[in-house]
Amino acid sequence: MTVNEKELAERVIRISGVNTKKCMKCGKCSGTCPSFEEMEYHPHQFVSMVEKGQIKKLMESKSIWTCLSCFACIERCPRSVEPAKLIEAVRVCVIRQQGENHLKANAVPEKLDENMPQQAIVSAFRKYSK
Repeated sequence: MTVNEKELAERVIRISGVNTKKCMKCGKCSGTCPSFEEMEYHPHQFVSMVEKGQIKKLMESKSIWTCLSCFACIERCPRSVEPAKLIEAVRVCVIRQQGENHLKANAVPEKLDENMPQQAIVSAFRKYSK
């Protein structure tokens, strides 16, 4: 596990508040998941992958958006591991990473062209100067 992967794993665990080491790999969480058939990685696999630091795979997976956040996996877990909270934490990491790609205010002038409406320019400065 690289330093970046370790940092991502620590971030997911911190955001979720889940202790992945409590998981006994029984699969009850996945067995009760209504989205099981549509998910690339199932709830019990999320727990295992977070523990192993394989966060980038999870971040690229469609499974984080397929999860219904119904918390059936949390209700079914005999050890209160809470896989849905891990899935939500990975979602948050993806959203935050996307937010880092915002256009900076000082980059707006070079994006301007003569056909751009004035309202778009003002809106861009308001949005990206906060």
